[in-house]
Amino acid sequence: MYQNFIGIDISKYDFSVAVLGEKKTTRYTNDTDGFNAFVSSYQDQLKNGLVVLETTGGYELSLIYYLQQHQCAVHRANARNVKYFIRSLGTLAKTDAIDALGLALYAKERQATLELYKANSQEKLLKLVQRRIDLNQMLVQEKNRRQAPHQHVLKKSFDAVIKMLNAQIKEIENEIEVLFKADPLLAEKKKVLKEVNGIGDIVSIQLLALLPEIGTIDRKKIANLGGLAPLANDSGKRAGYRSTRGGRPGIKSLLFMAALTAARSQSYLGEFYNRLVKAGKKKMVALTALMRKILVIANAKLRDFLHAKLISQHG
Repeated sequence: MYQNFIGIDISKYDFSVAVLGEKKTTRYTNDTDGFNAFVSSYQDQLKNGLVVLETTGGYELSLIYYLQQHQCAVHRANARNVKYFIRSLGTLAKTDAIDALGLALYAKERQATLELYKANSQEKLLKLVQRRIDLNQMLVQEKNRRQAPHQHVLKKSFDAVIKMLNAQIKEIENEIEVLFKADPLLAEKKKVLKEVNGIGDIVSIQLLALLPEIGTIDRKKIANLGGLAPLANDSGKRAGYRSTRGGRPGIKSLLFMAALTAARSQSYLGEFYNRLVKAGKKKMVALTALMRKILVIANAKLRDFLHAKLISQHG
């Protein structure tokens, strides 16, 4: 099946590469520069080769994603299985080079039973979105510091950090774009969500990342997860004011921005908001109702899409 078998022993800062049948092992840094150098040096072996890495606390994932983007066959091995395999060879010593060679041999002997790693798009999207949110928060903080009184002395420092944060955000956004291009179903889900007035690129992407259940549960559950279901506040004969609270972090603020856009539009959602305000509802109450409506509609649209797709796949 494969002509070359490549073992990689990876750690937080670097990784060692061994090709079965070759005596030398090569070490690279565990970052984009190291990935580029590795693929450039081993491009012939990677074309028809099987790469095996072991699970190392997540330090292996960036390299796995990188290799998959370059159409390389990769197996993420169970560390315990590899450990016992290497011991069965009578090898007691342990170095990065020995482990890499052991992984290469493991790749050859077990190739028929090894499953290629399948990237979990949802997991990766969540990490990218969370990172983008963190970077945006840092950017806002830095801009606020820059505008504070008597900060002209530090203007160059603020500008440098702001420039760096903008570059990092752009890089994350590029990675998100690549992820959606590589996952047709994810891209289709995004397109369906954007059919709802008020939901654009950012809201649709963050909803898919932060609320992966969307489209798979009923309207009450999705409203609860969004923190938009009115909760009872009764005691005895007293019927207290029902308010929304709880829900998954980040969803309310996301839907608030979507609701503001929808409320200003000429769509049926804009009419829904204006009708509530004319009926005497406070604007914030009307916006909250609109947020819930947007989420419920998005959930229903995605549910119908997934149902139709399932039917088409099974005839």
